[in-house]
Amino acid sequence: MSNTWQFWIDRGGTFTDVVARRSDGHLVAHKLLSENPEHYPDAALQGIREVLGVAKDGNIPAHLIEAVKMGTTVATNALLERKGDRTLLLITRGFKDALRIAYQNRPQLFTRQIVLPELLYERVVEVAEHVSAQGKVLTPVDLDSIRDPLQTAVQDGIRSVAIVFLHGYRYPEHERRVAKLASELGFTQVSPSHEVSPLMKLVSRGDTTVVDAYLSPILRRYVNRIAAELGNTRLQFMQSNGGLADAHFFHGKDSILSGPAGGVVGAVTTCTSAGFKELITFDMGGTSTDVAHYAGEYERAFETLVAGVRMRAPMMHIHTVAAGGGSLCQFDGTRLRVGPESAGANPGPACYRRGGPLAVTDCNVMLGRIQAQFFPKVFGPNQDQPLDREIVEQRFAALAAEIASATDTGLEAVDVAQGFLKIAVENMANAIKKISTQRGYDVTRYTLCCFGGAGGQHACAVADALGMKKVFIHPLAGVLSAYGMGLAELRLMKERAVELTLSNELIPALKTILIELAIEGKTKLQNQGIEENRVQIVKKVHLRYEGSDKALMVDFEDQAAMIRAFEGVHRQRYGFVMPEKAHIVEAVSIEAIGTTQQATAADQKVKLRRSSLTRATTVSMRSAGETRETPVFYRDALNPGDRIDGPAMIIEAGATTIIETGWQAEVTPQDHLVLVRIAPLPKRAAVGTTVDPVMLEVFNNLFMSIAEQMGVTLANTAYSVNIKERLDFSCAVFDRTGHLIANAPHIPVHLGSMGESVQAVIRNNRGNLRPGDVFVLNDPYNGGTHLPDITVVTPVFDRQGAEILFFVGSQGHHADIGGITPGSMPPE
Repeated sequence: MSNTWQFWIDRGGTFTDVVARRSDGHLVAHKLLSENPEHYPDAALQGIREVLGVAKDGNIPAHLIEAVKMGTTVATNALLERKGDRTLLLITRGFKDALRIAYQNRPQLFTRQIVLPELLYERVVEVAEHVSAQGKVLTPVDLDSIRDPLQTAVQDGIRSVAIVFLHGYRYPEHERRVAKLASELGFTQVSPSHEVSPLMKLVSRGDTTVVDAYLSPILRRYVNRIAAELGNTRLQFMQSNGGLADAHFFHGKDSILSGPAGGVVGAVTTCTSAGFKELITFDMGGTSTDVAHYAGEYERAFETLVAGVRMRAPMMHIHTVAAGGGSLCQFDGTRLRVGPESAGANPGPACYRRGGPLAVTDCNVMLGRIQAQFFPKVFGPNQDQPLDREIVEQRFAALAAEIASATDTGLEAVDVAQGFLKIAVENMANAIKKISTQRGYDVTRYTLCCFGGAGGQHACAVADALGMKKVFIHPLAGVLSAYGMGLAELRLMKERAVELTLSNELIPALKTILIELAIEGKTKLQNQGIEENRVQIVKKVHLRYEGSDKALMVDFEDQAAMIRAFEGVHRQRYGFVMPEKAHIVEAVSIEAIGTTQQATAADQKVKLRRSSLTRATTVSMRSAGETRETPVFYRDALNPGDRIDGPAMIIEAGATTIIETGWQAEVTPQDHLVLVRIAPLPKRAAVGTTVDPVMLEVFNNLFMSIAEQMGVTLANTAYSVNIKERLDFSCAVFDRTGHLIANAPHIPVHLGSMGESVQAVIRNNRGNLRPGDVFVLNDPYNGGTHLPDITVVTPVFDRQGAEILFFVGSQGHHADIGGITPGSMPPE
């Protein structure tokens, strides 16, 4: 214990991962349950104690700890469970209900009883003030009129306030004056929108500001509790944008993707150092699976929807799907369902000995893909018992009998477990399609960077579902999100709205704004202990076509270079460009990157560990639909150059890796594990007339995914507010006779009649349909609903162009057709 330690911690939904580094560079990995109230109050602090050998109630020797870098779900959970601090909203008079009304889009059209997300603010006060979009003060701010409501709120115990004024992002003086008054009257958390989210759009700016006021006090209390135990130790937290921030500069709006962002940093840094440049990161934990795309730079979203709340803050572009080791496996009477509910850490899956329900982890236990003798013995009342395979077998046998009774399929217990696993794999593959295929990337050329406690068990199967042929697994894959905390740099992002047409005359003004933002960014990083010569500034411009509202980020250069870059990204994302359209600079942004004394991902070459490749034992495991005797190898006994053909199992402290039939694993000189498909994928058998409940759900997911991706593309490329904001459109897939196969959750009235339009096209053009034909109609006698609803029907042919395989259809409400007002819905 004479060495100085660094601790990198990822507090996830099910497990908390700890990677500790001694001053000599030696790494120690540790994993414990995130929620275990009988044994410890906080998993992060308990992990530090266990690594240092301190009793659970003992004082942590802070003098031995150089730094703690962590990602936490504290704020995320508070948002999901609506357990943030009591918050007051101050907004321009006349806009009291703006955040409640929000936009016109209806995300769940088939839900008959609409349950709106619970508002984060408890009380709202309208402020007599108004500044025009051009900066003219129409109503001066009246501080005296709000003094009493503010004092009443403080007396009632409200200490957080969000200040959101019309056009406050551009003209912030009124917000500043009200913020000063609120601080004087006793509010301890004051969040003005021009500081939190200085971008246009009142609703998303307002929501982001409210989130910051709602969550920042929760974070501050958690940070203070951790800091109290760690003394003067340097404490840093991972932000949603993929950069660390000093604990005192960590805000609620930047904390939502704190843990997953660390995983992306760890995956990208380790993979690129190994020579892989195009990546899909695949982080499967106990509660969910997080996926992200990387092709040279971190991708970020500047407007997202989290737990029903619009957020306008830079975040890693990470897509999360409720398919983790703890995702529940259920039978609803006709088909098998996986997720979205999770067993979590408490009670956990059935095999955790806490009386939990069947989950994906239990499927792996049932199929022999998780072996109890190789899994940590941390279960039972004394945390010393192995996984319970017996209860898993009993539960699956009972479920198989229930399914057989309801569907007359005669599935065995192992078939049921295999079916659930297949559905979970399809769910995860569809999540990857959303951040790759849906955005114009050919995922088959990419490497799947797999990590997380459950990732290695499913990596080959997910890759097969996507046609990917290579998987990368780092030696610390089981705790890579925690390792990523140590690899991360301090990052700060600043943006400012512009909303002007791009021209050569505008370039000097943009340069001036970017210089101002860069100075702010450098100053804030210097306040966090980063020397000026270790700060790098990246300058970006958010461009969009005039009339559209989907901005794309490009590097700040001369006008011609920015337009070329924008058109390249636009063509890749949407399939076309519009050179006749003007380009609007929506905003500019800088990213200040401060390099720290971080861990190195350039792993040293490992020495030979033994003379020849030797299996540790053999177990029964199901692979490729068959139960096979499968060799087991210990990860820390493998040598560089070793090759292992599937099926096989590789065991290490924090994870299990399954090498499926048709795959081969190779250990690289840096001790990485690279899995490659060496046999072509077998052709998939089509589902016949006897419908299998597993394949029914798999194909249901596949067809639904196609229809949903059609809808995303339509919304992204539309000009009309009806289409892109109200989402008044529908997309569906039809068979060759015009009958509905799958529809995304769009407008019911469209979907009930669109099949008639498809059949009308078939009926009126029999024998004359050719590849490339597209039919447009709005005839109410042939499936049209009303004249502004225009249907586009496209036949899809086989590769030879000889036979129609199916039809795709989309219908949208056009604002400029029919009726006496745009949109054909006059208020009178």
